[in-house]
Amino acid sequence: MKIVIVGCTHAGTAAAAQILKDHPEATVTIYERDDNISFLSCGIYLYLGGKVNHLEDMFYSSPETLAKLGAMVRTKHNVLKIDAQSRTLQVVDMTTGKVFGDTYDKLIMTTGSNVAVPPIFGIDESKVLLCKTYSQLCKTYSQAQEIYQTAQDNQRIAIIGAGYIGTELSESYANTHHEVTLFQSHDQILNNYISKEISDQAVQLLKDHGVNVLLNHQVTAFTGNDDGELVIETNQGDFNADLAIVGTGFVPNTELLRGQVEMDKHGAIIINDYVQTSDPDIYAAGDSCVVNFNPTGHSAYTPLATNAVRQGALAGANVFGNQQRYMGTQATSAMQLFDHTLATTGLTLAMAKLNHIPAERVTYEGNWRPAYMPSTAKLTIELIYNPENRKILGAQFLSAHEVAQSANALSIAIQNGNTIDDLAFVDMLFSPNFDEPFNYLNLVAQQAIEQERQAGRNHPRITAYGDWAKQNDKDLQ
Repeated sequence: MKIVIVGCTHAGTAAAAQILKDHPEATVTIYERDDNISFLSCGIYLYLGGKVNHLEDMFYSSPETLAKLGAMVRTKHNVLKIDAQSRTLQVVDMTTGKVFGDTYDKLIMTTGSNVAVPPIFGIDESKVLLCKTYSQLCKTYSQAQEIYQTAQDNQRIAIIGAGYIGTELSESYANTHHEVTLFQSHDQILNNYISKEISDQAVQLLKDHGVNVLLNHQVTAFTGNDDGELVIETNQGDFNADLAIVGTGFVPNTELLRGQVEMDKHGAIIINDYVQTSDPDIYAAGDSCVVNFNPTGHSAYTPLATNAVRQGALAGANVFGNQQRYMGTQATSAMQLFDHTLATTGLTLAMAKLNHIPAERVTYEGNWRPAYMPSTAKLTIELIYNPENRKILGAQFLSAHEVAQSANALSIAIQNGNTIDDLAFVDMLFSPNFDEPFNYLNLVAQQAIEQERQAGRNHPRITAYGDWAKQNDKDLQ
């Protein structure tokens, strides 16, 4: 079987590795426009902040590695056209300019996404850089290098947009003694991921570390002044900076298959439970396609590196026959914000309501382990659940303690359709080194149960215990 992979960052690398692991006899050709593959684009954020010493360390694979596995890796090759009906491609060698054709039996599209350029006057100013937004920083290694080099000669940094990238960049530049101003058009930061209340705590963290956070500031234009400064015009006045970095959002890069496979309103490729498109010979993974978002039960466009890796590996397995179903995602993610961990999974209350899902919220505030221990730290958990079926919909965490793995635990609970009753009494370890006799995940769920009881929405206690509890209750009677 001849398999062609178009694009090779996270999803393409995972797909190629999976194919050649399971079927080393397969013919695999990879076309990639850049001269490298598998760049962990969060690396620039870590590099800027001094947490990693070499940007080059953020590659977890290479063309040479995939070639040793048996792939034909053609970097600096751009696919110009795909004809799904004839299963042919037209490709240009970007080094020589030579255009040639190729064919495939199965095609895996991992073409990612492009930066969405916002309609802001002066966006093409030389002192304005565009960056991709979400839990990654820049799309390519070369963009990462450009941002790092440019930042060395500029002291006053303006960050436009307070999604993951804007927030992470603000921390990095604050840690390297830059003067940082973070502009956000909403009344909170990370509005797609956390609540206003958690945002308020995160904003205070940023301010405590010298970041000037300007909420409800819509940037309308970039201009210059006679002093050579960059002027940032907003709906609440003008501000000066040496450099602006814009986190603008992104759109799926799927033009090659436009009109040939089904896509959603964003232009993201629609996939089935085996990451297969409407064309049975074409699979898609990563930023170019949708995900199955479990908290809503619907597909969504949610580009994350975690989704790309999993979908890529599944595409690599399923091109030989639908072997492994795609479990979907909870869009679980986390970031280190100065000395705190901020983590999230599933839906916020606002996003649940936007999706017309019945939802309630409880907020747990306490220590992550007993106060009698030599040290502890405050922990905030917001738990979102459906009061009609009591299923967990989402959660957000903020603490100076590392709580990211608790977000992973609740991601599993959402995946499995667990309820607040399940979570309230699920078995978790106890040691004063790690938690209270009831883990804080138990406690926030018990708080939700109490909230439901007070609201008059009682639920049989046996939900948390299953058949064993049913029999035990009979014995007790």
